[in-house]
Amino acid sequence: MIKGESRSHPGAPASGSTRHNPIPRKPAKSWWKRWGEETFTAYLFLLPSFLVFAVFTFFPVIFSLVICFYRWNLPHQPVYIGLDNFKWLFTDPIDAPAFRQSVFNSFYYALGGIPLNMAISLLLALFLNRQLRGVELFRTAYFLPTITSTVAVSVVWMWIYHPADYGLLNSLLLKLGLSPQSWLRDPHLAMPALIAMGIWKGMGYNVIIFLAGLQNIPSRLYEAAEIDGAGGWTKFWKITWPLLGPTTFYIMVISVINSLKAFAQMHVMTQGGPLGRTTTIVYYLYQQAFETFRMGKASAVAAVLFALLLVLTFIQFKVVGSRVHYD
Repeated sequence: MIKGESRSHPGAPASGSTRHNPIPRKPAKSWWKRWGEETFTAYLFLLPSFLVFAVFTFFPVIFSLVICFYRWNLPHQPVYIGLDNFKWLFTDPIDAPAFRQSVFNSFYYALGGIPLNMAISLLLALFLNRQLRGVELFRTAYFLPTITSTVAVSVVWMWIYHPADYGLLNSLLLKLGLSPQSWLRDPHLAMPALIAMGIWKGMGYNVIIFLAGLQNIPSRLYEAAEIDGAGGWTKFWKITWPLLGPTTFYIMVISVINSLKAFAQMHVMTQGGPLGRTTTIVYYLYQQAFETFRMGKASAVAAVLFALLLVLTFIQFKVVGSRVHYD
């Protein structure tokens, strides 16, 4: 071996060479394979909720729409009768007036409660939007009725409206020198009494939504208005009320739907009476399905209620929603 010559193995790279062996890489997955795996995983997580929705909501709704066209008086077998259930609903000499009365009662409950509920909720939200000591306690107190069971609230208000002298409202009337009233037994007072309870029950939710809308309004707009010399009333009409448009519209749509679906308080407090003055559409549906067991006619009532809510929501979006600015 010659002195100074380095020893090398056959096939080894020459001295000073910078060539490296490349590291083997796994072949990249195609985009559709990656998308398929991610989608499968997502649907796997959604499967329990989807099954619950399908079993307890989707399939019952479809089944109810099918039963509309059958005469199904339990325990007898269903018989196809076409549109006779809907004809009965609007032309029967006995049941048609009762159904029309339930529609009137539902709109009475909605129109009597929604404007007052929204107005009071907005006033409370404006009050709670201030930086006051203990304001968090008030926010919690106003929201508690919303998360309380409607049945429990109805039982409490039955004692408030109790016709005897120890009813809370009647005891207050006696102290003022006024005569006690049969709040839930008087045909003229029963629905206003339910409306008052409904306002108290649903007010907390609307307060929280209005409060979120108020806190979303930039404070710089109020600062600029104050620099221009605007007062509180001017700032409300020129800044607060227009920018609360989307929030107010949302509350109005949800309130109409919830009011026309009212059932629990009527069932617990008045059972649709007196003289059918508090029988709403949903309570009339309940009577047809679970008191007289006429499932086909009850399904027809449900279909009419669905169509009514759909039309009212569409009208609200066209008439009111088109005037709401989201900028």
